[in-house]
Amino acid sequence: MPPASHFLPVRAGIGLRGRHYEPVLKTLPPLGWVEVHSENFFGGGAALHTLLKVREHYPVSLHGVGMGLASPGPLDGEHLSALKRLCDRVQPDAVSEHLCWNATGDAVINDLLPFPYTRASLAHVAMRVERVQEQLGRRLLIENLSSYLSFARSEMSEGEFLAELAKRTGCGILFDVNNLYVNSRNLGVDPESFVRALPGDAVMEYHLAGHSVRDGCLVDTHSERVCDDVWGLYGMALQQIGNRPTLIEWDNDIPDLSVLLDEAGIAQSRMDRRHDCMA
Repeated sequence: MPPASHFLPVRAGIGLRGRHYEPVLKTLPPLGWVEVHSENFFGGGAALHTLLKVREHYPVSLHGVGMGLASPGPLDGEHLSALKRLCDRVQPDAVSEHLCWNATGDAVINDLLPFPYTRASLAHVAMRVERVQEQLGRRLLIENLSSYLSFARSEMSEGEFLAELAKRTGCGILFDVNNLYVNSRNLGVDPESFVRALPGDAVMEYHLAGHSVRDGCLVDTHSERVCDDVWGLYGMALQQIGNRPTLIEWDNDIPDLSVLLDEAGIAQSRMDRRHDCMA
């Protein structure tokens, strides 16, 4: 079991993007925590300097988009070393990655791509997760994926795959509620079955985001407010799994900081209501 390095407060936070660095540092709004994309800080410089300033005021989570844990080739050693250096500097409260692949041979694809959930792919991903955790010296959180196709060769559901991955490696699960909703609409995934498959004690974090609709297909663009149906799924997760650190993601058409703070406030109020009901 890797070290339980996840100490994010059980509160709502926001994905911190460049547009909001200055207003966040200037006003220090009452946020539980912030999350940034790891790769944006590999080069150090002004970006890392700003992140370290933010770290003085808020817990920080590093969220990776480029590891490609299910890619068929060897792990990118340079990428992993850069992430280790960043972790050593920032001392994040959590580190996460996506359950996807993004490279084959010499080709690297700037996307988060799905793969069949088979016993062979489980063994492959588990081996790579264990290596990442060993090199980082900390627990890795793995996020479920928004997908636009499914594989007839899959031998288990994504939820079952994540549950077994957590059992084998000790990794945590980052449950992206919007991704589940997108998959339920596009692929017919049953949200309740997905949630039931997850071991509650391995779920360490929730993500909430908005999506867009293109020709009847839901696209995980992180460009809108959280929709009512996703808030409903979040409520179900709170009831069945419990309160966890919850992030509002917004990566495209980024609005004023006040909009993200409002969304985080809604998430916080829902966690507070559940806590009050349980008291």
